[in-house]
Amino acid sequence: MVVTIHGLDKKGSGQAEVWRENELGNPKKLRLLIPQTLPGEKVRVTVDHPEKKRRKAMPDEIVDAHPERTDAPCPHFERCGGCVWQHWTYEGQLKEKTKHVRQAIESQGFDPALVLDTLGMDEPWQYRNKMEFTFAPDGSMGLHEQGNFRKVISLETCLIASEQMVEAAMEVAGWVKEHGLEGYNKDTHEGLLRHLMVRQSFATGELMLAVFSTKAPEGELQSAVDDLKARVEKKFPHVKSFLWMENTDWADRTQAEKIHLLAGRDYINDEMDGYRFRLWFDTFFQTNPVQAQKLVDLAVEMSQPKKTEKMIDLFCGVGTFSLPFASRVGELAGIEIVESSIESAKRNAEDNGITNTYFLAKDARKGIDQVLESFGHPELLMLDPPRSGAGGKVMRRIGRSQPERIVYVSCNPDTFAEDIKELEPFGYTLDAVQPVDLFPHTVHVECVATLTLNK
Repeated sequence: MVVTIHGLDKKGSGQAEVWRENELGNPKKLRLLIPQTLPGEKVRVTVDHPEKKRRKAMPDEIVDAHPERTDAPCPHFERCGGCVWQHWTYEGQLKEKTKHVRQAIESQGFDPALVLDTLGMDEPWQYRNKMEFTFAPDGSMGLHEQGNFRKVISLETCLIASEQMVEAAMEVAGWVKEHGLEGYNKDTHEGLLRHLMVRQSFATGELMLAVFSTKAPEGELQSAVDDLKARVEKKFPHVKSFLWMENTDWADRTQAEKIHLLAGRDYINDEMDGYRFRLWFDTFFQTNPVQAQKLVDLAVEMSQPKKTEKMIDLFCGVGTFSLPFASRVGELAGIEIVESSIESAKRNAEDNGITNTYFLAKDARKGIDQVLESFGHPELLMLDPPRSGAGGKVMRRIGRSQPERIVYVSCNPDTFAEDIKELEPFGYTLDAVQPVDLFPHTVHVECVATLTLNK
């Protein structure tokens, strides 16, 4: 059948509807999900079981293409789930992301005109400083297939990671094949190799390699691991942290029960906004350093911190925003539930000679109460919550604490809009929303917004 794409779902796939008659002659709607299509396109698809209510189908032919359609440069695009919008011009992607943010805040009653055009990248390729590759049961290494986390697409390249990261990853992939090592089977929970994490500082050039395995790098594995270590030391002198991680947990995550240091140290050094940060394998740090710098600059510019003010940084992580703001305010208190992140934030502040910070490992809502009691009333509050948002209870607690200005950094426009709606009864006005594209060729978009208390 030939259908028209009327819109996109939250994962970036095209949506279409077809009306058909059922066996009684009554009209019945068939909803189709069609990846790698764009709004307004007419596409030919073959649908199995069209009697169902919903089906997913790949396009057989683009009958009438969108004017912003382009050829995807990556040879793995049609199968790999890493980037879903390589077939869309970058300008088109940015317009769609602006539209998404405007729709999100309009749905909560805010003026969409407050949303500025999305800030893109001059070079929207090779922007990631961290990648997590997965091993298939046969030992091949790559990323998950689109919409199928059980299947791994073997990769020869990756256009969104740095060249050095890809070269190091491909070296590990070749080593696995040469030694005939097996990957991990998620269904049977058997096998050896699970993931490869590669992260690199664009500022210092330092690179980390972390192999996640179900066994220790010893015994029958010793000679193979020694070979890999020799290869890495010879070909990649910029690898300053080489780790072997034991992980026998059933959960499909890059976690470790035991860490073996094969070479170098257990962290790499990175920099942002002139501040030094230590990154361990599980440290959360913005994966696009170029655009992350824009986030920091915008947050500072839009919130106008002053040396006479106190500030709370909620969901502060390792201090990515805390350190730049601390040099611009009188005192800063950072709150984060992950204790290892708080320890890193304290260490990062110390490494950079920053002495006006106080970091607390606590749940956001309880942390605000404790900080207000010991720290006093903040004129400025910042939050950078996870994709799930801060939630109504936290937002209402922020509203009751009555900071003069709030700066909200979001990685999910929908939960962002729901969160800031909670602040309206407490007298806050949304000033502006600036979307920033940290993940070109994907559906994700970040925002920086400011709200002001009406006095």
